[in-house]
Amino acid sequence: MSEPKNLPTARHEPSDVTIRFGIAWFGGIVVALGLVIAVAMALFPQTRSRHMVGMPVPNFPAPALQSSPRADMAAFLQAELTRLNGTGWVDRAHGIVHIPIADAMRRVAEDGIAGWPTPREARR
Repeated sequence: MSEPKNLPTARHEPSDVTIRFGIAWFGGIVVALGLVIAVAMALFPQTRSRHMVGMPVPNFPAPALQSSPRADMAAFLQAELTRLNGTGWVDRAHGIVHIPIADAMRRVAEDGIAGWPTPREARR
């Protein structure tokens, strides 16, 4: 197929955007930004003074970071198991102690809990 003969000839843009237009565009953006800032300062007048006369920043202690979480967890678990499986004072003034779990379970199985029904009473 042949091309039609009545097509307009190809043309190009005679010139690009001028420097004058670029400067005007940038100036418009600066003016618009200035207007936005002026309106914001008019709507919120105390915001600027609050930041300028702010209280001193408190000095917080640095966080204690774990250098070895696995070792920390292992030491914690060992300390907890030692406490759970050992004896010691809870309140010396009132004579309260803690005993190993196995001993406590054996005593409860033998003596029961005061005020709770025994297995024989529960069957009735």
